[in-house]
Amino acid sequence: MQPRNMSMSGVVDLAAVKAAGEAKAKAEQARAEAARTGGSAAVAPSALVIDVDEAGFERDVLQRSAEVPVVIDFWAEWCEPCKQLGPLLERLAVEYNGRFLLAKVDVDANQMLMQQFGIQGIPAVFAVVAGQALPLFQGAAPEAQIRETLDQLIQVGEERFGLTGIVVDPDAQAGGPVEAPVGPYDALLEAAARALDANDFAGATRAYQNVLVDDPANPEAKLGLAQAELLGRVQKMDPNEVRKNAAENPADVAAQIDAADLDLVGGHVEDAFGRLVETVRRTFGDDRDAARVRLLELFEVIGPEDPRVGAARTALARVLF
Repeated sequence: MQPRNMSMSGVVDLAAVKAAGEAKAKAEQARAEAARTGGSAAVAPSALVIDVDEAGFERDVLQRSAEVPVVIDFWAEWCEPCKQLGPLLERLAVEYNGRFLLAKVDVDANQMLMQQFGIQGIPAVFAVVAGQALPLFQGAAPEAQIRETLDQLIQVGEERFGLTGIVVDPDAQAGGPVEAPVGPYDALLEAAARALDANDFAGATRAYQNVLVDDPANPEAKLGLAQAELLGRVQKMDPNEVRKNAAENPADVAAQIDAADLDLVGGHVEDAFGRLVETVRRTFGDDRDAARVRLLELFEVIGPEDPRVGAARTALARVLF
């Protein structure tokens, strides 16, 4: 079987992304600093290739795709081309050193995933970036073409979604991330929290951003920034006007996004998530992307361990696939 077109053009308009080179340089700098300090996302090289089933798909693929592009290799034991492609992808995953994660799915044991992705033949390779599934290629392919596709995928992840990958510690043992040492950000985080408590949302946003410049994976700063940005947006809204506009204009994506922000701040978490999942379902192109990105931002506010986030991620996966 000949590989399909492996170009990533059309997934995003890379020409429209400003300062692409600067973004990539910053991502490389962040990775280097995290590797030097033993950042919280450090994993063993063996953790870069994982076996995924239907039960763990949300946790191992959808959630992880918020921090690193996840490449999915659909394969089967009886598939001869799979036996050629699989080891190559595994070697590249280790060589790329955390810039993407390889998830291997045995289609015989996971028929539902195969159907969700609309796979007609194997091997088939997809990627999931920030919760969005992208077809890469089907069938075996030359290594040079695969490398080119991976480079483009990583570029998209960095420039469009700010995904700098995960840090690999060659001395770490498999079985879990390396515990992060206490960082030098306590004073900045405390100042950001004080600004947030004082309703100085702009000041809190700047303070959390200052932490994330040096430590892009800092969980406290990521959560605080998501909260500060949300509260800053809602502070400027007229709730009655926003809800009236959303009710009268169900096809207006911006109106639905604003209403979802209000829902979340008002404690109606499931309503906020449901509104945006439905907006993603019925929209396309930039409108769909805007609703999906805001939904991912609201996931950050609530936190990945909350079961409502898990349920919404599953619902989002259904409408995207």
